[in-house]
Amino acid sequence: MRYSQDHKAQTHQRIIKEASVRFRRDGIGATGLQPLMKALNLTHGGFYAHFKSKDELVEKALQAAAAELDAHCDRLFSQERPLEAFIDSYLSEWHLTSPAEGCPLPTMSSELGLRGQHSATTDAVLGARLKQIETALGDDRGDERALVMMSTLVGALVLARSVESPEMTTRIMDVVRDSLKALNLEDEKTGQ
Repeated sequence: MRYSQDHKAQTHQRIIKEASVRFRRDGIGATGLQPLMKALNLTHGGFYAHFKSKDELVEKALQAAAAELDAHCDRLFSQERPLEAFIDSYLSEWHLTSPAEGCPLPTMSSELGLRGQHSATTDAVLGARLKQIETALGDDRGDERALVMMSTLVGALVLARSVESPEMTTRIMDVVRDSLKALNLEDEKTGQ
């Protein structure tokens, strides 16, 4: 049975969406193509009608995750206190417990780095967040401070997700969130 081009495009997008969720939630290496396709009621062999390789799917899934993140961050950075909104969202209980829906940097970038893979999309995700943070900071040191802030947020989330103690998880999230917000408020007071 032949399917229309529209059906193929829809199936292609379904695969990308499911892969984006699974790669962020379970990791790239732990996400097998066969279980991925089976979850969509598709055959493993059908994968190659859509993608040349798993690496191609990883990049497209990362792009899909980036688009979701861009929309979410655009809303956060349009608020009255954008840095506080961003910090609160990034180090929220929801983000901690919902890696499948959140920023791909804490889950996918570490795995890509360990595998020796580099992604232009990872650069784009980081670059977009840095630009938004720099704009919100509004000073001539914004690029350095944005990089420190983003690195701190990603690192805190990775650590908070990996420790066994719920108390330590909460402590990491609270201390980093409060520290970053306090630094931002201190800079506002001193006019930097």
